[in-house]
Amino acid sequence: MSSKPQPPSSSPPPNNNFAVAFCALAAARTWLSLTGFSSLLDHNQLVSSPLTAFSNLKEGIFLFNHDIDPYSGGSFRQSPLLLSLFTTILPSSSKPLASLLWTLNDVVGAYTLVQIWRSRQNVTSSRRDTLVAAAYLLNPYLFLPSLALSTSSFENTLMLSAILFACKRKPSQTVFTLSVLVQLSLTSIIMVLPAMLLLITDPHSHLASPQPIQTSLRKLWPLFGEFSLYTIVLILISTVIAGSWTWIPQTWGATLMLPDLTPNTGMWWYFFTEMFDHFRPFFLMVFSVHLLIYVAPVCLKFQYDPLYAAYILLGILGIFKPYPTLSDPGLFVSMIALFPETYQYMRHPIVTLLLHLHAALLMPLFYDLWVVQGAGNANFFYASTLVFACANGAAIVDALWSGLRVAIGETPEGYVVVQE
Repeated sequence: MSSKPQPPSSSPPPNNNFAVAFCALAAARTWLSLTGFSSLLDHNQLVSSPLTAFSNLKEGIFLFNHDIDPYSGGSFRQSPLLLSLFTTILPSSSKPLASLLWTLNDVVGAYTLVQIWRSRQNVTSSRRDTLVAAAYLLNPYLFLPSLALSTSSFENTLMLSAILFACKRKPSQTVFTLSVLVQLSLTSIIMVLPAMLLLITDPHSHLASPQPIQTSLRKLWPLFGEFSLYTIVLILISTVIAGSWTWIPQTWGATLMLPDLTPNTGMWWYFFTEMFDHFRPFFLMVFSVHLLIYVAPVCLKFQYDPLYAAYILLGILGIFKPYPTLSDPGLFVSMIALFPETYQYMRHPIVTLLLHLHAALLMPLFYDLWVVQGAGNANFFYASTLVFACANGAAIVDALWSGLRVAIGETPEGYVVVQE
């Protein structure tokens, strides 16, 4: 039976169960954010990086409030947009208020993910809504960075918002959100093409019936032009906020040049710790270009389902990002809830799950042994991050295989797209 989406019912029944469950999930996350558990994660490099740490943000706010260039010290590497937001809305000393703000951000992200699911299924509500929301709010890869007040949580919400705007065919909102996202994280630029392809096609599932894109790609040029305009305007605004152009080498430049080799969950830091300075520029170029080479092949292969292309690219970004945290692959893991039609075609989901469990146990253990106890060395922790990268890589390979297999495999009798 085909999984082609059907038009929504004209008067769907209200989903009261989802409202109750969603409020319960939000209340549980709020309670967790106000406990003392978050203080244990303040300086944990698994959940925050030099580009997303709340401690660095507070330092930048302090310098900015005392008329000192926050980018002069080389420790503050976050966008001037965040600096402006948190100096006007959120006092740096109010951690309970910050915890509530981060929790609210996650609640918005979860509801946005539910809206993306509804847009993909072309329904106004479904029995799966609660599961989709729980996949975001209860994902430890996402709520642990949120408890640590990592600004990567805001990046995830902006990413989901851009995808939702694209699903709703709102071009200006989509490209503006993408522009803001690129201001916060330069590597998010690889998500611009799949989001724009989603704008000119539709978000519905076409994995079972792949067809070449039916619209002219010339429609992309005005979107790229509008994106460039918004980006230029935001650059100028950021320059006015920072008072100079020094924010560019300290934020975007840090993504490209990797000046801070603080250990994290990615694969760049250890490689460049051991790298001779003579070869460093060449390999920085290779690593940066390597992240870009996946965009065109993935978008071409899944041109009939740009939402799935965006999903795959988010997984790739979670592996090869220069300064990743747990929240980067966490978004990819949560978004798997949007594609139930692929579950039956996955080849090794148990192996992937066990690899993630193995890495989730090893990384905090080896990090504590090396950094806190001083009983290990960098090889201990890097070995665990390699296991984590293998787990994420296995998940992406499985997602690619199952996404392609849907088109040529037989759908089991009785399978239908979840709808109300």
